This record gives sequence, C-alpha cells and structure tokens, in this order.
Amino acid sequence: QVQLVESGGGLVQAGGSLRLSCAASGRSFVGYIMGWFRQPPGKEREFVAAITWGAGLPYYANSVKGRFTISRDNAKNTVYLQMNSLRAEDTAVYYCTTRRVEAAEYDFWGQGTQVTVSS
Repeated sequence: QVQLVESGGGLVQAGGSLRLSCAASGRSFVGYIMGWFRQPPGKEREFVAAITWGAGLPYYANSVKGRFTISRDNAKNTVYLQMNSLRAEDTAVYYCTTRRVEAAEYDFWGQGTQVTVSS
C-alpha cells in the first residue's frame, strides 16, 4: 500500500523559509509524478509543484515560481519542497501526492502538514 508522510510544516515569519519533506513508500515510483498541493483556509486545494520521479523534471504554479523548489532523493524515496520568501498567502495545509505520469488524476495523498506564515 502506498504511503506518503509529510513533515516539516510550522510557523514562520513572512520572508522566512521552510522545507517540507514527503517520505514515500509502498512501491517503486519510477514512472510516477510526485506533487505538492495546498489548501488555504476557506479555499479549495490548489497545485503548488510537481516533479517526475525518474528525470526529475519540475513544474511550478506561477504563484510560487522563483520562490519554491521541488526536488527528490531517489535513494531515500523522499520528495522535498524548499519554500523561500514565504508570504502570508502561502499559509495552508500542504499535501504530498502521486500519480502515474500518464494518469489524469492524483490517486494517493498524504495527511498534510500545516504551514503558517505570520505577517
């Protein structure tokens, strides 16, 4: 069974940084995309970033481009989201997720980790 466990969330001042981790287990993730989504208070869940497991190709939402960096460590089966220059509007629950490259929907999700940015 696939398991995705996020960690690294917390409270940070605006302008600060956090690094989120997602430990993935349960199968090989070759041929899969690993993604980060977030759900701000009172809003719908939105895409943040994704990376292909094999080639490590990153994709970003425009709102985080230039501030966030997604990466993966194949040996540790872990995906990271380095978040710099944080803003109050980055406050959200951040979720790790995965899908096959050719799939339309993400099918496994972590439990989420809270990120709160104080202004």
